[in-house]
Amino acid sequence: MDHAHDDQLFAMRHSLAHIMATAIQELYPSTKFGIGPVVENGFYYDVDVEPRLTEEDLPKIEAKMKEVIKANYPFEHSTMGLDEALGFFKGQTYKIELINDLKNHGTTVAKDIDRSVIGASDEAKVDEVGIYTDGPFTDLCRGPHVESTSKVGAFKLMRLSGAYWRGDEKNAQLQRIYGVGFTTKDELFKYLELLKEAEKRDHRKLGKEMDLFVFSDLVGAGLPLFTPRGTVIRDELNNFSQELQGKGGYQRVAIPHMTKVELYKTSGHYDKYPERFSVTSFESDDEFMMKPMNCPHHTQIYASRPRSYRDMPIRYMETTVVYRDEKAGEMMGLSRVRAATQDDSHAFVRPDQIESEFESIFNMIKIMYTDVFDMPYRVRLAFRDDTDKYFGDIKLWNSAQASIQKIADKLGVKYTIEEGEATFYGPKIEFVVKDALGRENQCGTIQLDFVQPERFGLEYTDDKGQMVRPVMVHKALLGSLERFMAVMIEHYAGAFPLWLAPEQIRLAPINDSKEIMDYTYELKAKLTAAGLRAEVDSSVESVGKKIRAAGLAKVPYTLIIGEQERESGKMKPRLRTGHARSDDEIGELSVEEFVAKLAQEVADRSPKSLLS
Repeated sequence: MDHAHDDQLFAMRHSLAHIMATAIQELYPSTKFGIGPVVENGFYYDVDVEPRLTEEDLPKIEAKMKEVIKANYPFEHSTMGLDEALGFFKGQTYKIELINDLKNHGTTVAKDIDRSVIGASDEAKVDEVGIYTDGPFTDLCRGPHVESTSKVGAFKLMRLSGAYWRGDEKNAQLQRIYGVGFTTKDELFKYLELLKEAEKRDHRKLGKEMDLFVFSDLVGAGLPLFTPRGTVIRDELNNFSQELQGKGGYQRVAIPHMTKVELYKTSGHYDKYPERFSVTSFESDDEFMMKPMNCPHHTQIYASRPRSYRDMPIRYMETTVVYRDEKAGEMMGLSRVRAATQDDSHAFVRPDQIESEFESIFNMIKIMYTDVFDMPYRVRLAFRDDTDKYFGDIKLWNSAQASIQKIADKLGVKYTIEEGEATFYGPKIEFVVKDALGRENQCGTIQLDFVQPERFGLEYTDDKGQMVRPVMVHKALLGSLERFMAVMIEHYAGAFPLWLAPEQIRLAPINDSKEIMDYTYELKAKLTAAGLRAEVDSSVESVGKKIRAAGLAKVPYTLIIGEQERESGKMKPRLRTGHARSDDEIGELSVEEFVAKLAQEVADRSPKSLLS
């Protein structure tokens, strides 16, 4: 990684946020400014402006920014005492609030504020703030910035959105203007082209076009309904996950969707995530709710009978729905929902079995993502930090983190360590996969947990007859099926490999004569009997239009059925456009050869056609 380049790019994007604010101030002098930090690929600034901006105003702001860039104003740094700053920023409501927080508390209280944009130090006592000036605009800021406004590379303003001040819906709603910035025009062009491709692949768009899932206002936001075609994909993904886990010794269990709140008070989840817990029913003195996670339930299956060291490891797997009251503005298609289906699994192991269990799970991850999905991934080790938000003895934490790191080293896995990202009950390994467009998504996880066995009093009898605690290993190979399905739709652009495709074969008869149609449906029956998913295009359209329709539907194989095919019992299958050869037509095969090849392709979960 080129840290110097990254630092320079950060400074450029930070400077672009200030340049945008400079332009807005000149165009709309009464604007009140919030914050303007760097974000992935660019920057934004929150503003309170009248009249409110629309997308049509962005080109005008861009043009003014180019004037500021051409003026080549230097970025000049200075400091200012807090009282002086209060006077200087008089009328700038949001800046005054930040300065008062620094004055009264030594820091700001909003979690979403990047400290680099307000000039705060990390110390409890703050006497002064950092100031940066470029031409007519001055802002609270620690930097860094480029030398002058002309040294900011290439940029483009992208969109507007609403943003509550300091992320609190009780506060004023500002307008957030997003922009992207890159070192060169070529890098900017490539990024914008990538966005165009991403828009074509948007799972919400393709999901509707391919009839995979729907939403209903009567059912509610964040609660997707899967069509027969979409359910095929869900089932295939889940079957794959459960097959891998079954080979690893996991056994299926099933738990109810409701539970007493007391279960989560015992586990510790209730105190840590109170926003996820809303009571849905009362029974005498008991409160019941829909489950937001599954691990506490699985502890109770383990705890239902005495366990011996000879029984270990005990492994439970389950694909089930959890319910979380996400905010309406945070939900997006399948990527973030209120009802998420998790391939959630838990193993109860002896301490000496931790390493082998992790190795087994790593192997499942490799098979899934490398061998089948053909997606590169990187590994993050999520460890605790020095705050008090974690449960359990620090010695156990150190032991758990050392175990995870040792396993990753032994397996030769390249990883980064991210402190502060562990769950409250243990460190975890996160697998971040890269899709066809190079975008990253965190999917699979493995977590090591010494805390819940302690809180629930889980035990087993060791080889000396003593009662000891098991260690709990949490894992998910896919994570949320909904979110993973969104990733898959966009990764494949809807052109799924054969084993995942809702419709695998399209039969296109050249006419509707009785002989041809009878043979077509006879052939469909053979394909279906072999476990393949085939449909007949019985429309009166031409063969050319039927082939085109199958291509638009992203069906992997199309069979043209005419008199020659009926008499010979042979065919020339066509691959969907862009899937293989330029002419898309495969050599002649018998029905038996075709069925055998496709059955093998499905059984192998091959990422590519075996006929190409």
